[in-house]
Amino acid sequence: MDITVQELNQRITEGTAPVMIDVRNPDEWERQALPQAQRISLPTIPSQLNDLENLKDQEVVVICRSGGRSGQAKMFLTQKGFSNVRNLEGGMLAWKAHIDPTFDVD
Repeated sequence: MDITVQELNQRITEGTAPVMIDVRNPDEWERQALPQAQRISLPTIPSQLNDLENLKDQEVVVICRSGGRSGQAKMFLTQKGFSNVRNLEGGMLAWKAHIDPTFDVD
């Protein structure tokens, strides 16, 4: 089951945020990113699997601009045995639309 920006924002506010992985590209992170999120661009996820091994049984939310790349990351991680990966529905565009209109993404 995926996660909405409203649910993720509430969990961040409450201090119960899941592990977050921003799979956008470095130039997108430089514009703006959620400070709580690990930054691992989609093309580098396969080479980072060993570093992510300890997250296999944790709730992980993958984040991108609109939900496409994070959907690919979710599918890949799930195939590699991650048991609780969720895609941020609508990505950072939805974050900007519903949570923070000043977020720098377009």
